Amino acid sequence: MRIKNKVAIITGAGSGFGEGIAKRFAAEGAKVVVADINGTAAKRVADEIGAAAVAITTDVTSKPDVAAMIALAEEKFGRLDILINNAGFTSRNGSMFDVDEDTYDRIFAVNTKAIYLAALAGVPVLRKYGGGTIINIASIGALRPRPGLVWYNGSKGAALNLTKGMAVELAPDNIRVNAICPVLAETGLTEHFMGVEDTPENRKAFLATIPLGRLGRPSDVAGAALYLCSDDAEFITGVSLEVDGGRGV
Repeated sequence: MRIKNKVAIITGAGSGFGEGIAKRFAAEGAKVVVADINGTAAKRVADEIGAAAVAITTDVTSKPDVAAMIALAEEKFGRLDILINNAGFTSRNGSMFDVDEDTYDRIFAVNTKAIYLAALAGVPVLRKYGGGTIINIASIGALRPRPGLVWYNGSKGAALNLTKGMAVELAPDNIRVNAICPVLAETGLTEHFMGVEDTPENRKAFLATIPLGRLGRPSDVAGAALYLCSDDAEFITGVSLEVDGGRGV
């Protein structure tokens, strides 16, 4: 088991990438806090994992919610080693001018402010236990933006810059900070990212842009996160790992 006895918090873990990470981490010996704005979904995932998991309803843009999430890890499992900022939000793929101000604000609140709030609450706890690992789930769109998701891609680009700055500033505390940049995966937001109905024809057109010929899977991102949180990656910080089937080439 590669992260045995580690304690991890995963946001947005009620589905998609976050669920995949939570279940993989538990299988590799970690205790996990399953945080999601959808409390019912978080409880389902935690129940499926069993005693190694606990669920909490968390709005990652709320300072009190984030503080409660961090506190739960200590209360339930006695420490904190890993923090995965996975929760994300996007507008539907389309014209940059069709995104209203409230949606724009929500994109940046979930995709960037949440990293800030998690750092404020989580870094002091990581320091207390001798360091740890933070992973920010970004997007291949942060590195290779395309029309249709301008503001979302911009928020993920900011997440990459935050990752590098945090990595340098927190290195003396033995806290490694990395990012993962996935391609489109089969999650609840697939049609939002595609901007069209998820028909066989539309999917075929999108798959043509991915050299390895398929969409991402939660297991792909979970495997990358596991590596970055394991001792195998103890000398890796400040990187943006592309998990995208070659989409960014």
